[in-house]
Amino acid sequence: MSVVTSSKARWRWKQPSVIPGFGLTLGFAIAYLSLIVLIPLAGVAWRSAALGWDEFFRIATDARVVAALRTSFWTAGLAAVINAVFGVIVAWVLVRYEFPGRRLVDAAVDLPFALPTAVAGIALTALYASTGWIGQYFVDWGIRIAYTPTGIVIALIFIGLPFVVRTVQPVLEDFDSEVEEAAATLGASRTQTIFSIILPALFPAILTGFALAFGRAVGEYGSVIFIAGNIPYVSEIAPLLIVMRLEEFNYPAAAAIGAIMLIFAFIILFAINLIQAWSRRRYGHG
Repeated sequence: MSVVTSSKARWRWKQPSVIPGFGLTLGFAIAYLSLIVLIPLAGVAWRSAALGWDEFFRIATDARVVAALRTSFWTAGLAAVINAVFGVIVAWVLVRYEFPGRRLVDAAVDLPFALPTAVAGIALTALYASTGWIGQYFVDWGIRIAYTPTGIVIALIFIGLPFVVRTVQPVLEDFDSEVEEAAATLGASRTQTIFSIILPALFPAILTGFALAFGRAVGEYGSVIFIAGNIPYVSEIAPLLIVMRLEEFNYPAAAAIGAIMLIFAFIILFAINLIQAWSRRRYGHG
């Protein structure tokens, strides 16, 4: 009986399908990724290799480049962490509560996707400058937002928030509220329910949103360039250095800075993916 069943299973597996099979779809996927992602990245590596190891190392260790890379990565990381916290809260409100204007708030989350980044940068600069609607109230406390790293963080929070909200929101919608009710009947407090049941279930999605927000922020240029101030060693970002080298027609140096950013970003995102895979195995999600 088992032999007959297994043979029938093999026969069903070999039946032709209207939907393209694994080989065809895999070929299209690899070809598309090669054209859009792998070949351009290989071009960056090839272009930077034209400098030679000595020149590449000199650019990588240049004080101004190191300062710009440090600014880009720590501001992107801080903005992604803030978005991971408040993005979950926004997603929770949108999923769990009905209130007037809910659809309007839900649509507003996607505005950073539609708004040109340069327009966002100009608007944020006007708001947070010393004479702006919001920035003027911080001047009396000796706090400057625009033209400082703080302004960079705010701009990166603005463009990264939708990634966290839209990643966590579907998971919350599929989350079974009966689990929370069961925890309450067993005597669990709200704090215990949140940290022992809800957050572990959301953790892989939160990490995914964090990674997307971080990856988007670390290479952001348009919304940051206006509010950053672009002061060397203070608020200068690495993408600005790349643009400056391109304007000087120094393409190998621009490619070298891009390659350095790519290496560090890949290491960080790879570590996040490892943590995400561990959390899925740990909590049994995915």
